[in-house]
Amino acid sequence: MAAALAAAGEVQRLQARLAELEQRVYGPAQPAAPRKVSDGVVKLQVALGNIASKRERVKILFKKIQDLVKYLDPQYMDRLIMPDASKLQFILAEEPFILSQMALLQQVEALVPLLDSPHVKVVPEHSERLQALAQIHIQQQDQCEEVTEASKQLLEEYNKMAQTVLLSKQFVQWDELLTQMEAAKQAKPVVE
Repeated sequence: MAAALAAAGEVQRLQARLAELEQRVYGPAQPAAPRKVSDGVVKLQVALGNIASKRERVKILFKKIQDLVKYLDPQYMDRLIMPDASKLQFILAEEPFILSQMALLQQVEALVPLLDSPHVKVVPEHSERLQALAQIHIQQQDQCEEVTEASKQLLEEYNKMAQTVLLSKQFVQWDELLTQMEAAKQAKPVVE
C-alpha cells in the first residue's frame, strides 16, 4: 500500500514537472487547444524512425550504437591493453598495501561499538559546558601570555639595574685604585 502511494506521488510530481515545462515552452495554456510537450516528442520520434527506416546507413548505425557506446567507454582501452594476467600481477604486487588497509579497516570496525557507547552519545549534552571551558581556557592562555610578557619586562629592568650596579662597583674600584695611586705619588719625595 505504501509503495503504491509513493509511486502515485512520484507520478504526480512528474506530471507537475511536465506541465511546468510545457508552460515554459508553449507559454500559458489556452483552454481551447492545450498543447503537450510529450505529443511533440512522440511526433519527433516517429519522424526520426521514418527517416531512419528509409536509409540503410542509419539503420546500420542504430544497430551499432551498442558497439559505439562500448568503444567510447574510457575503460575499454584498459581492457584491451591490460590482459587479465597483468591485472593479476598488479593486484599481487599491491597485496601488502591491500592487506594493511584491510587490517586498518578491521580496526575501525572493531572500534565502531565504542562510538555507540553511552559515553559518546551524551557528548552533545555536554557541549555547552565544553564550550564554556574552552572559553575559560582561552582567557587563561591570554592571561598567561600577559604574565609572561610582564615577567620579561621585569627581567629586562632587573638586568639593567644589575648592569648599573656592576658599573657602579667598577667605578668605585677604579676610584679606589686612583686614590691609592695618587696617595702613593704624594708619599714619594720628588727627586731633583
